[in-house]
Amino acid sequence: MNIKKHIPNLITLINLFCGCIAVVFVSESNYEMAFYMVCLGIFFDFFDGFFARLFKVSSPLGLQLDSLADMVTSGVVPGYVMYTLFVKSANPHDVIGSAFIPFLGFIVTLGSCYRLANFNIDIRQTDSFIGLPTPANALFILSLPLVIEFSDSLMIFEILTNYWVLLGIALCSAYVLNAEIPLFALKIKKFNLKDNALQIVFLLISLVMLIFLHYIAIPLIIIFYVLLSVVNNKFLKK
Repeated sequence: MNIKKHIPNLITLINLFCGCIAVVFVSESNYEMAFYMVCLGIFFDFFDGFFARLFKVSSPLGLQLDSLADMVTSGVVPGYVMYTLFVKSANPHDVIGSAFIPFLGFIVTLGSCYRLANFNIDIRQTDSFIGLPTPANALFILSLPLVIEFSDSLMIFEILTNYWVLLGIALCSAYVLNAEIPLFALKIKKFNLKDNALQIVFLLISLVMLIFLHYIAIPLIIIFYVLLSVVNNKFLKK
């Protein structure tokens, strides 16, 4: 029995397990633990592919398992978080709106599902991404309730508890996930400064932002990632 061929799939299932636990934490409004479980799931999501390549055991089954696990960890969980944010921001006097509007949070889940399915058949996304990867989008969405909870800014609270703003975020999220925007990958394949300058600059700036801004840095880092990719694309065309 070749045990090595099962290791990547086991790691993928651990990613799925983390996503399932995150769903429970979201249902209990424990957004911080949900965030950490999604981070752990993303960590395992990175290493399943790493070990598949290391052991040379990549398979169609592993590819499908990976997307199915990501669908929960990076699709269902952020959609559920958006749903709960809509619930908390709904006007209690608007009976119809408060009953139906929160379900629009699952637009994020729909956008994630479409991206994951498309990713499996898009041969252009081997060394870079087209559209925002679902793990990055999940971190963005899961950071929002933490920004609300740990920020002392009344303006930030009012913005992120406005359901029109939340609807805009959900729609933008679904769009950016599937937009034809080339985004650089963080994988380092050649150990030299010239080929990895962009990744190193991004990681260093992100680290500084995390140190000084904590949870508020997370959505800013994701936005910075997209903008830096767009600027980089402009220079590559020249």
